[in-house]
Amino acid sequence: MRRPPALGPCRASWSGRVSAALSPLVIFFLLVLPLGLATSQVRLRQACSICRGIADRFKQGLTDTAKKNFGGGNTAWEEKTLSKYETSEIRLVEIIENLCDSSNFECNNMVEEHEEHIEAWWFKWRKTNSDLFKWLCIEKIEVCCPAGTYGSDCLACIGGSDRPCHGNGHCDGDGTRGGDGSCSCNKEYKGEFCLDCSNGYYNSHKNDTHSVCTACHDSCKTCTGATNTDCQECKEGWTKNEDACVDVDECAVEDSPCSSNQYCLNTDGSFSCKACDISCSECTGEGPGKCKSCIAGYEMEDEKCTDVNECTLSEKVCVRENEDCVNTLGSFKCVCAEGFEDKDGVCSQIIKTDKAVSENTSSPTTHEDL
Repeated sequence: MRRPPALGPCRASWSGRVSAALSPLVIFFLLVLPLGLATSQVRLRQACSICRGIADRFKQGLTDTAKKNFGGGNTAWEEKTLSKYETSEIRLVEIIENLCDSSNFECNNMVEEHEEHIEAWWFKWRKTNSDLFKWLCIEKIEVCCPAGTYGSDCLACIGGSDRPCHGNGHCDGDGTRGGDGSCSCNKEYKGEFCLDCSNGYYNSHKNDTHSVCTACHDSCKTCTGATNTDCQECKEGWTKNEDACVDVDECAVEDSPCSSNQYCLNTDGSFSCKACDISCSECTGEGPGKCKSCIAGYEMEDEKCTDVNECTLSEKVCVRENEDCVNTLGSFKCVCAEGFEDKDGVCSQIIKTDKAVSENTSSPTTHEDL
């Protein structure tokens, strides 16, 4: 039987590349692998945190059980018995029982998995290796690293293990078996080694291993020194004037940046809009004396907006019979006079009932002398 012609080398190679590119398995790994790596890093950091918590709780357990159940009596007997209790299995069990909260699965699982190590340290190594965290978490089960180191091989962080990130940031994975040792700089610093200054800061001291970044003057975006004359660039709201950054007075412009019922208050590098006094429809500042015009119910008097007393006007504003006018700030209200009540828009006289009359006219109580 005749076989089909073989694919040429170029065509075969191209076909293989297309198949690989379209392979769902390849796409799956491309999407899932970074997520898997991230999850692995989280687990490595968590494992160290759990082990550190166990070591800390063990240390607290030693304090809580110190001289337990002893206090007074036969001192010589107590000291002899106490010395046995201090290194006893009974004390160890009491401490182990309190290393984890009952709901903390990861902690309880780690204690159960490495209980033999804890027992070995308690009975054999505690006198020569008093630091349980170092002995267990770093050296035995290898879930942590010494401070200033990171990763599976506990490599020194950038800047060295004594001063990770040159003391100006945080080393990724510091003290754990995770991370990549890169630096996350404090806000004042930037760069791979956290030796350069961020915008708004300048180097007040710097050498190959140390850098101190100090805040610029408030007006500077970038600077070389502490004053507004050391600015390289001004912040928004400031402008260069004779080699210094000075405040821009946004309120000095002809068209105010605030609405008509507000006044503009300049601040360093910015401004704010404040509400006019309640009596003003427009104003230039705080209070009724800064009104440019008054709202209805107020009038300009002695250069300030004052309340109009509508009740004293020549033309009556309350026109119903048996009605009084009551002035209010910026307005007035009409109420029925005393002894009258509003009924269907008319001030009608209040009619007292017989009971009310008898209560009001009852004779005073008299007393006879005995």
